[in-house]
Amino acid sequence: MSETVLKSRDHLALALDVDDLVLANRLARQLRPYFGVAKVGLELYSAVGPDSIGTLKAMGYDVFLDLKLHDIPTTVRRASRVLGALGASYLTMHAHGGVDMLRAGVEGLADGAGRAGLETPKALAITVLSSDADAPPHIMPKRVRVAVEAGCKGLVCAAGDLKDAREFAPRLLRVTPGIRGVSGERHDQPRAVTPIEALDSGADLLVIGRAVTEAPDPVAAAEELFADLD
Repeated sequence: MSETVLKSRDHLALALDVDDLVLANRLARQLRPYFGVAKVGLELYSAVGPDSIGTLKAMGYDVFLDLKLHDIPTTVRRASRVLGALGASYLTMHAHGGVDMLRAGVEGLADGAGRAGLETPKALAITVLSSDADAPPHIMPKRVRVAVEAGCKGLVCAAGDLKDAREFAPRLLRVTPGIRGVSGERHDQPRAVTPIEALDSGADLLVIGRAVTEAPDPVAAAEELFADLD
């Protein structure tokens, strides 16, 4: 394993998009040398709930809760208050929900974390999904501005939108999903890119899932995927 990958792993998030905690933990242990962040999405959280967080934290991961909250502000505030007390480092919310909803989520996270004596998780506003290749060009800047106004700490956006993210919100963390190898399958993410393409475009945190977790040999896939970082 290269020294570059070791130095970069805090900028790499392993997407554990499975519905089995045993499998998720096995993948997390195997791939810990390559990743500093573990992403728990709707599938795993729906299967096992908060139990997924403690085990991953015990392995040394920062936990990225990718729950994509989108509801009325009161509901998002209350849900975020609960989630803020669980020890995660990041939580996603849809920027499409608007300023009031995002702000309610930001405040809920701070309240929940404060009551639990924990550091407040970073609220990440999802701008345009990496599976949405047909979003009109004005959507991305609008959602970035909404995230900034609401007090979010970061944005989730495809690599092609990173330029707008830097222009309109240079201080926000930029998270890019849909990372693939040079010849990797794009699955349902037509705007997927390689790690080096995303980093060169200004991404701070790369989310990598199926390219590694569904490979016959996940460790070998991780080695191959990050070879171009050397």
